[in-house]
Order: sequence, then C-alpha cells, then structure tokens
Amino acid sequence: MSDTPEAPGTAEDALPLSGLRVLELGNYIAAPTAGRMLADFGAEVIKVERPGTGDELRNWRLYRGTTSMLYRTLNRNKKSIVLDLKSPEGRQAVLDLVPHCDAVLENFRPGTLERWGIGPEEMNFRNPELIIGRISAFGQSGPMSARPGFAAVAEAYAGFRELVGDPDRPPVRVGISIGDSIAGMQAAFGIVMALYRREARRGASGASGDGAGLPQRIVDVALNEAMFSVMESLVPDYSAYGEVRTRTGGRTQGIAPSNAYVCADGKSIVVAGNGDAIFQRYMRAIGRPDLATDPGLQSNAGRWDRRDELDEAIGAWAADQPSAEALTVLDEAGVPAGPIYTAPDLLDDLQLRARGMIQTRTTTIGDEQAEVAFPGITPVIGGDASLPIRHVGPDLGEHTEEVLSGLLGYDPERIAAVAGEDWGST
Repeated sequence: MSDTPEAPGTAEDALPLSGLRVLELGNYIAAPTAGRMLADFGAEVIKVERPGTGDELRNWRLYRGTTSMLYRTLNRNKKSIVLDLKSPEGRQAVLDLVPHCDAVLENFRPGTLERWGIGPEEMNFRNPELIIGRISAFGQSGPMSARPGFAAVAEAYAGFRELVGDPDRPPVRVGISIGDSIAGMQAAFGIVMALYRREARRGASGASGDGAGLPQRIVDVALNEAMFSVMESLVPDYSAYGEVRTRTGGRTQGIAPSNAYVCADGKSIVVAGNGDAIFQRYMRAIGRPDLATDPGLQSNAGRWDRRDELDEAIGAWAADQPSAEALTVLDEAGVPAGPIYTAPDLLDDLQLRARGMIQTRTTTIGDEQAEVAFPGITPVIGGDASLPIRHVGPDLGEHTEEVLSGLLGYDPERIAAVAGEDWGST
C-alpha cells in the first residue's frame, strides 16, 4: 500500500508553479534543494548531470545499489539529462535550452560558467527574461568570492558553528548540511520573487517582459550569508551590549528552562518551559511548587541566572519517570515537551502520517525494486496534507533523449555528441 495523499483541488491549485521550466546546473545539496522545492510545486526542473558519474550525491551515503536515497530525496520530481559541459557541444546545448526556460539554477564556483562561455551575459542574450539563481560559498562579489567552500566552512564563517555543542568542548556541526539546505531555500524564494515581479509587471504593462536589466534578474545566494541571516540577534547583541554568545549545549542562550533530560528508561525528552505562565505550571507538574512561586524565578532573566539549579531539579524528576509517563504529565499540564526521535520513530509517527509527510514509493536499489519511505512536501498548501511526490530522483540521464529530442529537436547523433558516448553508463 502506498502512503500517497490526495492532491487538493485542481491540478493548477495543487501545483502553483506548473508551467514554469527550470534548468538546474547544480550538484551536491544547495542548488538541488532549490530545484527540489520548485519541482515539488509543479515546475519542470531539468537537472543537468555529467556523463558517467552524474551528480556526486548519487554516491553519498550509498549503502547498496548505484544511486543513494539522499540523491533520490533531493532530486525528486525532476528530470535528469546528461550533458558534457567540458565539451563545446555540451555547452552549446545549455545555451540552446535557455530560451525554453524561465530560470537557471547553478552552484559552480564564481567565474566557472563565464569561463565556459555560458555565463549570465550569454544566457541573457538567448533569453532576456531569464531568471538566474547562483549559489556559491561567499557570493558572486567581494574579496572572498573566488574561494571554494562547502556548507561546513560557510557555517563556521557565519558564526553558527561557534554556538553548536557544549561550552567545555570544541564546536561541532549538526548532523545535516543545514547551510546548504537554508541556502537552497533562499534561492528558491529568490527565484519565485523574481518570477513574480516579471509576471506582475507583464500583467500591468502588457509588455513581453518586466523590463528589468540582467543584474536585477540574478539571485545571488552565498552559503555564509544564508546562515548569517538565521543567526537571530548574534551581531546586534554584541553591537548593542558587548555580549559575545558562546556554546550552551542543549540550552538556548538567555532562555530558561529549556533543555533535554534523560528519563528513567534511558530515553531523552526535550522540554521548553520558559514562558512565565508555563514555568509555573511546569514546576508544579514536577512537584516543585516552591520554584513556581519563588520571586526570583518569575522572569526569564532570573531563571537564566539560576539555570543550573532549575536543570538539576528537572533532571532529578525526569530520572525517576519513564519517558512516556513524563511526557503525559507535561502534556496534561500544558507544558511544551516531546521525545527525541530517531528514524524509526519518525517513520511510525501518527502526526506525520496523517499529514502525508511519510510517503512510500517503489524505488530501484541495485537490481531490486523496494518500497522506500520518503519525506513529504512542505509547506502544505490548499489542503490538510502534503502534495503527493510524483516521482523520486531519476536515474542518471533518464530524460536525456526526451528533453533534447522533444524540446530541441536533436537527432541521436547530436545527442551522443553533447552527452558523451557513455552518457548512460554509471
């Protein structure tokens, strides 16, 4: 049985980006995340991959077969074509596709496309309405623009890494490529904004385009800036008060009590009881009415000053409770709390399943076909559940002939020339 939610309303309602075509010249996670978000909501995203190996993500966390579930997840709802961008023929094919597209996504090091002769100027000549989304480590300008860098480096430059981990240990990273994902989200948002402006101006003037020059149609996303944008008041706090934030482990700077606690069964729960009224209910629920009425704990500032005392009291209570019972007590008291999930927990979660956020698809793993669970599409629009995943990330070059023949009219010989003779191999 396939866990496939029904799409709400008409096809147009369910897929608001239907009719848009995006050419993705991106590898790894950042640009493919942007492409995935656009594809999820109906855009036809044509992903260009190198001959033979394709996107390197196909081999990341590859436990069996030839294509990882990471690739299948980040490249769902897209088409895959193979072009040899190191060849003149392959680069010409990109320029031939540009007039048929509304947007291009890329995450090469700045200057790479220009060096290949397929940069924004050449694309703009072919399509003066084209939106170009560019994702790089440090942006397309500035003294560090030419430097390479993955999300791990960008997260460090953004101040994020300094805040992750315990104060008595070196900084660590979170278990996902969060910098890439946030940059991809911002790129998708930027492209949608640029497309909205184009269509709004077209509707207002009746002209064929929005009249914006090329610079206004380039969405320039830097990994370090994307992460810096979510650092809340890190810099303003230093600028205003001279405060330099440091690592606080499971806590959040200046907010208490909010932490993770180990229960009697060895499982941990997270409790966020830092609201003034919530704190009083919280303390009574754990049998500490004295703390609920303590004059020094009625404000967040006072609670932060005594955070160690509070964590010790809460930790002692949690250690005597099985995690399920602890969560029941807290829920009945109206205190925000929850378990720390693992992958099996997520797969069995009733709330995620009710909202279509766990969807099973038949997927190729090596020589076998298997039912694999994938995360649903967010945000939910026009209904009460995720849109259905139309298909998971494609096999390498699966749509090469379809796109190059159907869209550009290339014959088999020319397809072989632009894609490389071994374009279908893995």
